[in-house]
Order: sequence, then structure tokens, then C-alpha cells
Amino acid sequence: MTEPKTVDLEAVAAIDPARRTFWGDAWRILRRRWLFWVSLFLIVTFVGMAIVPGLYVWPSPGPDDPSGLYCFLADARQGPSSEHWFGTDVQGCDYYAQVTYGARVSLVVALFATMITVVVGIVLGSLAGYYGGALDSVISRTADGFFALPYLVGAIIVLSALTTQEGREIWHVTVAIGFLGWPSVVRLYRSTVLQVKGLEYVQAAKALGAGDGRIIFRHILPNAIAPTLVYSTISMGGIISVEATLSFLGIGLPIDSISWGNMISEAGTRIQQSPHLLFFPSAYLIFASLGFVLMGEQLREAFDPRFR
Repeated sequence: MTEPKTVDLEAVAAIDPARRTFWGDAWRILRRRWLFWVSLFLIVTFVGMAIVPGLYVWPSPGPDDPSGLYCFLADARQGPSSEHWFGTDVQGCDYYAQVTYGARVSLVVALFATMITVVVGIVLGSLAGYYGGALDSVISRTADGFFALPYLVGAIIVLSALTTQEGREIWHVTVAIGFLGWPSVVRLYRSTVLQVKGLEYVQAAKALGAGDGRIIFRHILPNAIAPTLVYSTISMGGIISVEATLSFLGIGLPIDSISWGNMISEAGTRIQQSPHLLFFPSAYLIFASLGFVLMGEQLREAFDPRFR
């Protein structure tokens, strides 16, 4: 009795176009690009720092220093050494540990701000693109009004409105950044919905009596999400920089938060005496932003048929 032969589905898909899928084609393109793997490595590295920083931080000398965050004031502002790879900060804390733990706050703000932007943008973009008419005009003109407001000025206004007597909190900055970013997603997703809603399978769903909600979320959303996914990935890198900018200007995260923006702000007056205080959080900020931007560019080229 002969054993059944295994079928190479990828080879069949390459021969039979009917077996090929949109996401499968994108994966075949991405895995051949070295920039995709570089960006994936950067993203996984910094996300790992945010989730489990203990994997990246080794204990510093001393029995009371299991996390590497214990501070010795006598060692303040030391340069990089074998004992402290990135040197120490103004309080004598191990700077490598500080910068590593700073990834958590910066990436959490970027993640949730992007989620707010994408969710609001998809909902409003779906309504504007699918129904059109007066609803489309109201949503589009409101988005145009937000475009006319400078981003930093808008962030200052929103943060001023949200800040309480106890001061700013992380969620204040997250909401402010996410609230100002939705118009771009609305414009992008609306244009995609306008292209998709006229296709045959959407018309067939309407003919079969499917409701508007089912058509939008079961038929239009899966086929219109790719451009929004690309924008969201690129936006993550931009939001990391925006959070750092707000913190540098003194209107961002609370001063006691361990974030790259706060570190860069505190290092601004000590560049000549202790340049390492500025260099290392800036390098982490640049590479984290670069990872998401590169990933977004690779996804854009993989999803867009014009680049294939």
C-alpha cells in the first residue's frame, strides 16, 4: 500500500491563480525582503522591552538591586562603563535599565493612541463612505476642520482640557494624541469604502437581504482594512515621536514617568557635561520609530498591486 502524497499548497498556488489569496501574496512578497525582517526584529525587540523588560536588564551590583533600577547617588552622572553600560543618570540610577524600562510607557501610549485613532477613523469612515450624502458631508467637513488645527496646538488644548488639579496622567496624553489623529484614518478609509462598496460581492449581499451592519463589518471591512493597517503601523512610529516631543516641551507625560521623552527633556540642560543622557534614549526612540515606519512601508508595497 502506497503512502498518500503530500501536496505543496504554495506550489499549487503559484500555478493555479484561483488558489492564491491577497494575504498569501503579500506574505510571499514580504518574506523575501530583508527590510521586512530588520523592521520585524526592531519591533519585536522594543515590544519585548515593554512587556518583559526583565529579559533585557541584568541586575546591577548589590543584593538590594534585583531589577537594575536601584540608585546610588554617589555614582550620579557616570559615563558608560562595564558596570553601567549606558552610564548613570543624575540620581545615580543605572541608565541602561532606565532606558529599557522607558520603552513600556512610550509604546503603551503609542499603541492605545493608535487604537483610538483607528477605531474612531474606521467607524466614521465607514459611515461616510457607505451612506454618503449629508452624513458624509458633515463627517468630511469636521475632519477638514481638524486638519486646519496644528497638531501640537491641538494637543496642548486637549491636554489643558483633560488635566485635573492632580496633574497630567498617561491616559490624558494617550487620549489627546489619539483624538487628534482620526481625521487621516477617516479620509483614507472612506476612500477605500467608496471603492469596495460597488463591487459585485457587496451588491450580491445586498440582494440577499443582508443588513447594513453585516455588509460593513463582514464584507467591506476585511477587504478595506489593508490601507488602514499600513497607515496604523507607520502612525505608531510617528506617535512615539509625538509623545517624546510633548514630554520634551513639558506638556506630555508626568515628570515622574520613566519614558524616553522625559529622559530627553531632562538631558537637554546637561548635554555638554553628560552627553550619554541624551544619546541613549534618543537612539532608542529613533530605532523604535524606524522599526514601525519601515514595517509600514513594507506592508504598503506588499499590499499595493502597483508595487508587485
